[in-house]
Amino acid sequence: MVDKLDLPFPLLSDPDRSLLIEPAGVADPDDPREIARPAMILLDPDGDERFRFVSRDYADRLPEDDVLDAARDLGLGATDQPPPRPGDPEPGPRAMPREALLPYFRGARYAALALGLRHKDLSDDLKADTKAYVDQMDRFIEVMKDLRRRLGS
Repeated sequence: MVDKLDLPFPLLSDPDRSLLIEPAGVADPDDPREIARPAMILLDPDGDERFRFVSRDYADRLPEDDVLDAARDLGLGATDQPPPRPGDPEPGPRAMPREALLPYFRGARYAALALGLRHKDLSDDLKADTKAYVDQMDRFIEVMKDLRRRLGS
């Protein structure tokens, strides 16, 4: 992945979950693949944890602005690393085509809204989950629209 995406940082591989997944508390005990839950953990320069988000499952995603706000709150200056070089990564064989993503996100958004309307007696937790999911789809839709504008398609 580092080579494919030309990342300016290393990635940690933890196939038996002993290096970071278990110690960081991000293992998903219910996932038969024994993978980690999606998580964002922000450490300050001294290695102290300053922000943590561990999702409940693969569909639970944090708004990017939340972690960026937490990073800004550290009050650190910008790094001097070179900016990432745009690459030309190739999607894997099971990747959804880029042109299908916008209609997919719209469909997911409207399906969640429809289910919320259909079940007016939702618990407060389920209402909050539905709102968070719709908000996430709204963010994804805006990103895809912006990408279309930038690519001229």
